[in-house]
Amino acid sequence: MNAQDSLARLAAVIESRKPQNGGDPQASYVSRLLHKGPDAFLKKIGEEATEVVMAAKDADHGGDAQKIVYEVADLWFHSMIALAHYGLTPADVIAELDRRVGTSGIEEKALRKVATRELEEGGHT
Repeated sequence: MNAQDSLARLAAVIESRKPQNGGDPQASYVSRLLHKGPDAFLKKIGEEATEVVMAAKDADHGGDAQKIVYEVADLWFHSMIALAHYGLTPADVIAELDRRVGTSGIEEKALRKVATRELEEGGHT
């Protein structure tokens, strides 16, 4: 099984836990976060991102690098809850990453700035 299959399987479980799909906030952590709304899962994403940074800093000073994997898994999981809430999937993220392959990160950032500027200017005319 490849990573994309694993992500798709987890995304399907998260989708099934949405309150509108019968998920029970009393019985499911995912349902509870989705039921509470974006503030709940966005807060968790922030917390998990901080924990990734802390695990990496610890690894730089002799700590167990494997902890980075655990924290990134938590970050990805909570990010997938956000994706589901907004009607998006891991496949959407993978497609965006595939689109970026072969594009310089510096070039990509510059292109996004130009696109944002054009949208802003277009909205003011």
